[in-house]
Amino acid sequence: MTDDADSQNHLDAPPMSQEDPGAVELVRFWVTPDMATQVSLRTAFDDPNAWGILLVDLANHVADAYGREGEDRDRVLARIKDAFDEEWDNPSDLDPDTDEADEADEA
Repeated sequence: MTDDADSQNHLDAPPMSQEDPGAVELVRFWVTPDMATQVSLRTAFDDPNAWGILLVDLANHVADAYGREGEDRDRVLARIKDAFDEEWDNPSDLDPDTDEADEADEA
């Protein structure tokens, strides 16, 4: 059993995780109010290409969620892609002196 503060900070597992014994959790991603992040993950796939597909699938789920809240789904998806491309080209979590990821972002 979790207390109220804990239950407000995490998401429940989706129904598939209970229904399919072969389902596995791949990622836990936490962010602080100042956008510091920490990630726990398992690679899970022989071909990293699968992660590209999953990231696009995730972006679509996020756009759908914003759409249910009244936002324009296509505009949201375009903004996500723009931010992805910008972050890919200019990572905000790299130390400019070393080109290495900040320690807070390493899992």
